[in-house]
Amino acid sequence: MRLRPAAQRRESLRGLRLRLLSAAAVLSLCAASHPLLASSLRRSAEVRAVEQARPAVVNIQGHKIVPADNDQFLSNDGTREVNGMGTGVVLDERGYIITNHHVVDGVRQIEVTTADGQAYTARLVAHDPQTDLAIIHIPLTKALPTVTIGTSADLMAGEPVIAVGNAYGYEHTVTRGIISALHRNVQVSEAQRYDDLIQTDASINPGNSGGPLLNIDGEMIGINVAVRVGAQGIGFAIPVDKVIEVATQLLSAERTAGVQHGLVGTAEQGGRFVVQTVAANSPAAEGGIQPGDVIQQVGSVRVQRQLDVERALLGRGPGETVPIQIQRQNATLAVELALSAAPRSREASDDRVWQTLGMKLVPLSAEQFRRVTSRYRGGLKVTAVRTDGPAARQGIRTGDVLVGMHIWETVSLSNVQYILNRPEFNASDSIKFYILRDNETLYGHLPVSWSR
Repeated sequence: MRLRPAAQRRESLRGLRLRLLSAAAVLSLCAASHPLLASSLRRSAEVRAVEQARPAVVNIQGHKIVPADNDQFLSNDGTREVNGMGTGVVLDERGYIITNHHVVDGVRQIEVTTADGQAYTARLVAHDPQTDLAIIHIPLTKALPTVTIGTSADLMAGEPVIAVGNAYGYEHTVTRGIISALHRNVQVSEAQRYDDLIQTDASINPGNSGGPLLNIDGEMIGINVAVRVGAQGIGFAIPVDKVIEVATQLLSAERTAGVQHGLVGTAEQGGRFVVQTVAANSPAAEGGIQPGDVIQQVGSVRVQRQLDVERALLGRGPGETVPIQIQRQNATLAVELALSAAPRSREASDDRVWQTLGMKLVPLSAEQFRRVTSRYRGGLKVTAVRTDGPAARQGIRTGDVLVGMHIWETVSLSNVQYILNRPEFNASDSIKFYILRDNETLYGHLPVSWSR
């Protein structure tokens, strides 16, 4: 064995230390630029939860007109324009997003920015003011990441949670805290009350509305909805089980495409969706689906809950056939679902009037109408007016009676539907209307082109 001089050995050790230090510096730099190389201590459960959910979170911006509460901002019609902001969560890879109704209510043009920085203009698909939830859709040429849906049935006080949202316009802001309480009822205004909310001390600020509340596994367990004015560390979220129930109704095939399938089921532990009822003479019944069947796949969509069935039928029309894979006892079966047209619902008609004209109407009986006037055959009473909708901008109020539009009378809701489907309506920027107020006939022009 050949011995080296001590000085040479010292020089060799010094070089080895320098190389080790250099390697450590490179690894440190790599870890800073590539989070996957960071230490296991830094890559906490919270970090992994945010990484999992963030791609499915979008930011929402828009302008809306609200009643002015400060003379400095008053316009000629007593309103002012404000910048609105909020958050949304992708439920379907084709661009269907859930958010709060108050985030998009009255917004003329809903601007959505996805996690990769792409900007889109969204349309409002459906909404439920009572629960303050809405579905919007953005046109896509590629699939979007979707959120992982958890459950709110087993939440625990003290459980750690994470909120993600567009807080004060700062995109994808992340805050953390715990569940402070469950089943809170909150009255935020005269018009809006929330029942059975999750209370959390994770910071929820203006702009967080519509964003996800996550558990430590990165699953969405709620939709952030409200903050308590004047309080610190108190925010609220709608439980995800309620969110999914409402989203299923808003995205139902009957509501969005006018088709029916006839099957209703429940989600069970382990991701199983079990058929509970099959409507008689429905497409599901004719396809041979039975109560107790486990629906595994509809079209290309894997099914774990009723929402997945409705998502699978988005864009499908009457007469289309959809393949379904089911499990019955120990056998896997393939059946076909031949969709049929659903009877047009009163709810769908009302929703179109609300979205297009910005008001809700109910028929008046002949006796009720005679108390108002005898000059017309009948009319429709205005029971609600959407903030910044066409009706509100023209001064229509709750309690007014709509007696005519353009050259047609409005005795029934079917009259209004007929008018909305007329070529004259769809080709116009506005349409003339006639209302009764205090036994006086008033008229104006509804600006409808931007609200379609």
